[in-house]
Amino acid sequence: MSGEDDDGRQGTIDEFGDAVNMTAGSLKKWLDTDDSTSVGQSDGDGESVGHASGRRIVALLGKQKADYTDDDLAHMRKVVGYVHRHLKQRPSGDVKDTRWRYSLMNWGHDPVS
Repeated sequence: MSGEDDDGRQGTIDEFGDAVNMTAGSLKKWLDTDDSTSVGQSDGDGESVGHASGRRIVALLGKQKADYTDDDLAHMRKVVGYVHRHLKQRPSGDVKDTRWRYSLMNWGHDPVS
């Protein structure tokens, strides 16, 4: 059981659901593309932080709400924060084929969907 109260837990889950607008299947497919692996900062093992987060998001989307751990909820908050910060940095013009969009998609949010 989570250390968060039920309202805080549900709030985190709701915000995560709002921030992540890609399905587990579409995110998993995206993570297998060259564009996905071409963006983001590496944490030293060759995989970007966002790409690793995307793999974790796929796993989270496959879990039952009752099975979320405190660590899962912490990652959900990290995803929500990243998506909100990154959306504020939207470049002008068409973003369809931009590194900005690709980075967001690694975190489960497609800004053009």
